[in-house]
Amino acid sequence: MINYSLIISKQDNLEGFFVGWPNPPSSKTLIKILKGSYKYIVAKDDNKVIGFITAISDGILSAYIPFLEVLPEYQSCGVGKQLVSKMRDELSHLYMIDLICDSELIPFYEKLGMSKSYGAIVRNYEMQNGEKL
Repeated sequence: MINYSLIISKQDNLEGFFVGWPNPPSSKTLIKILKGSYKYIVAKDDNKVIGFITAISDGILSAYIPFLEVLPEYQSCGVGKQLVSKMRDELSHLYMIDLICDSELIPFYEKLGMSKSYGAIVRNYEMQNGEKL
């Protein structure tokens, strides 16, 4: 049974995320990402974390969702949809909730009531794993 939680514990398995990233963050760095976020929600199957979503925010008007990750074997099972829904509930007091994603993911977010927009990005891939801080 999949449970959704606002808490991560030392016993939770955080392996297998960031599939396809050339320089992915380690589990240790992922814990720092989660704990440094304004809000995070994890999806768990027993003590195995199978997905997570994070938000950074000013807590007044705006939030940005930088990460939604679901382990490949749990994709297309509704986990990502539930994580987005629960995060939107957590952030419902804010004026704007933004995220940037690859173009092939736009239909997923549109089905969840989000609107396509435009943005600009910079990617520094040598810093992608978060280890040089």
